[in-house]
Amino acid sequence: MQLKRVVVTGIGALTPIGNNLQEYWNGLINGVSGADFITQFDASKFKTRFACELKNFDPLNYLDRKEVKRIDRFTQTAIISSDQAVADAGINKDNVNVDRVGVVFASGIGGLITFQEEVINFAKGDGTPRYNPFFIPKMILDIAAGHISMRHGFRGPNFAVVSACASSTNAIMDAFNLIRLNKADIILTGGAESVISEAGVGGFNAMKALSERNDDPKSASRPYDKERDGFVMGEGSGVLVLEELEHALARGAKIYCEIAGCGATADAHHITAPHPEGLGAKNVMMVALEEAGMKPEDIDYINTHGTSTPLGDIAEVKAIVDVFGEHAFKLNISSTKSMTGHCLGAAGVVEAIACIQSVIHDIVPPTINHFTDDPELDARLNFTFEKAQQRPVRAALSNTFGFGGHNACVIVKKFQA
Repeated sequence: MQLKRVVVTGIGALTPIGNNLQEYWNGLINGVSGADFITQFDASKFKTRFACELKNFDPLNYLDRKEVKRIDRFTQTAIISSDQAVADAGINKDNVNVDRVGVVFASGIGGLITFQEEVINFAKGDGTPRYNPFFIPKMILDIAAGHISMRHGFRGPNFAVVSACASSTNAIMDAFNLIRLNKADIILTGGAESVISEAGVGGFNAMKALSERNDDPKSASRPYDKERDGFVMGEGSGVLVLEELEHALARGAKIYCEIAGCGATADAHHITAPHPEGLGAKNVMMVALEEAGMKPEDIDYINTHGTSTPLGDIAEVKAIVDVFGEHAFKLNISSTKSMTGHCLGAAGVVEAIACIQSVIHDIVPPTINHFTDDPELDARLNFTFEKAQQRPVRAALSNTFGFGGHNACVIVKKFQA
């Protein structure tokens, strides 16, 4: 069977440094930090009192009041970014075969805010169960895919993907494979996450996963810095419109790039810590390169998982050096989580969008907040510290890793007919 080629024809982005694609890209190349003190709840008693929240975000500017009340914040962001992507791709139920248009969407946690609110309301009561009838439909993480399909009338494959912080990269991979196998012409894919809440921040604090740099939130996300002390929680959503190449050409679609290959592996090591030698990360990059039919020398930029955790950053860098050898010192590496924070289940697609823009514009976004070199990291590597760098970017690789040892990787490249 001849596998189909898959291209990207639409993008939507709702991030802590921009509420659409152009704003997001401008924030990235200008090194803008999305971190600040939490406004969604009173965090004054928490070990971490800051996060990368969406800015100037009011769902009522996009959705009607009744709809907003019936869906969790993560689904609100999913719908908004999907609307952007659909409009960008120029598709609608009248100009495509809706039975061949699917939605494969991800979230790492789903409606945690809804779950927290409902449990608190019950605990405050007299024990009589008075739950919102939308409690379960608001909470379940597959509901975003359902809402997107209903909103646009798309009746192709529709499901959710969850693999913690690798979720939306896995969603991209599933969408890519469905189109390659001729199961659909177009699939909207990506992820959304919004868990900046007492439960979300408190839970990650209990794990000692979050930075506690409350004196300087904007510089708290410090990938590859010796003084890094944990990740900064982010929120938002990203959507890609993946399309079979011949279908896109036939309708005269704008083509951003081509999906070259993907990979998925497991560490089989620990529930939260990465394999110390980066074994799963090494394997997933090798799998993606093999599927893409590419050599390490074909990659010019790696958007790393780079969460700003003491162990994770080192393990991933070891894996990169193992896979890329001497070429590792010729390519650019950066962690855009230094700006957006860690968007958890949405991180993969948000960072894949950064890679796509890098391939289009031949610019590598920076890793900001670098103050002190880490002697455990090879100083010959180009981490693109502080300022964006212009260079030819033929292909870019995006890594995402999740609790449970999940590893996922996607490679995007310049489109050539």
